[in-house]
Amino acid sequence: MAAAPGPSTIPNPLPSVLNLTNTTMATKIFKNAVEPAPQSGSISPRSPNAGPRHITGISFDDRGDVLVTAAEDETFNLYSCKTGKHQRMLQSKKYGVDLPRFTHKNTAIVYASTKEDDTIRYHSLHDNKYLQYFKGHKERVVSLEVSPIDDGFMSGSVDRTVRLWDLRSPACRGVLHLPSSPLVAYDSSGVVFAVAINTFSRILLYDMNNYDKEPFLTMILEDPTLAQITFPPRQIYMTSLAFSSNGKYILVGTSGDAHYILDAFEGHLLAKLEGFVGLERGRLGAHLGVNPVKGISGEEVSWTPDSKYVVGGSLDGKIYMWDVQTLPVIANEQVDLTRPPLRIQPTITLEGHPGPARCVRFNPRLAMMVTAGAELAFWLPDQSGDSEEVKELLKRKTFG
Repeated sequence: MAAAPGPSTIPNPLPSVLNLTNTTMATKIFKNAVEPAPQSGSISPRSPNAGPRHITGISFDDRGDVLVTAAEDETFNLYSCKTGKHQRMLQSKKYGVDLPRFTHKNTAIVYASTKEDDTIRYHSLHDNKYLQYFKGHKERVVSLEVSPIDDGFMSGSVDRTVRLWDLRSPACRGVLHLPSSPLVAYDSSGVVFAVAINTFSRILLYDMNNYDKEPFLTMILEDPTLAQITFPPRQIYMTSLAFSSNGKYILVGTSGDAHYILDAFEGHLLAKLEGFVGLERGRLGAHLGVNPVKGISGEEVSWTPDSKYVVGGSLDGKIYMWDVQTLPVIANEQVDLTRPPLRIQPTITLEGHPGPARCVRFNPRLAMMVTAGAELAFWLPDQSGDSEEVKELLKRKTFG
């Protein structure tokens, strides 16, 4: 492990081909990224975490210059990805803060409330003011995503609805009523969105222009290998959903000890990512219940920008990377729910945090990764093997 970079270290532009298998990562750790809980140990009554306070959500702006974090201490913090410095802390003590998402301006975010009400807030980071309130959900918002192409965004709530919004208007522009709490995700074109429903293990794909009609594709997430462990097999509890950048695959994060990759065109279950400890238990040593629950799972797994790797956190604090460049090709075939997925073990394991790694994201533009839990860590490629000429060229590209 290389020495931690200083505050002036600037991440390189993201290479067109990302080779993580030959990369050693160095880290910069912000140990005081979350305020400790009061002596009474009280935290938000709606938080599932009874231990130390954690960062629960992170988001990069479109250019990858700025990172925002939301934590159980009811604050959100801004960090510069190029200088590695903390920029600003803002508080939301009255309403709480979760699921922070940058709009297409790095001076504004939308985020969900954790107490008081279930309003989504549009917040200016420049002057620390609310720009808009989006009211409609009757229970806590558990999924929030901004459209990659315009000012639209979607939210999914425990009230069993998905709501479609536009930053320019406080009125909801569309509602989907569902049988259980949903997760939402846009594809990279912004034309298609997915809704995951845990109760029936279904993933529904909608055309953005015809969301008021039936989904054009319904996927069933069933893992036949689970029957080898218990019978009847334990249900999969989905906690996150993300399309690959090329639009071919859907990554399904779960609270259990496996994540899944599905074909986005036909719904085939292609791969099962294993080798980590799921966040359903909440803490090491805890026992699993009969019925699966979310635990503290949510943002611990994601794609790299080139869709060739998946990075994820674990309850033991380690960070794992899976190489998914050789996924099975299944086309023009009927979905076979009995076909076992390709089981993939991590290619790289990194010693991460002293507690659960609850958030793991790769920068969309720069060669850096961010992980978070009780503390925040920036991971950068080790450049010790690069020549001075290569380093100078990368710096010119960064500033150019």
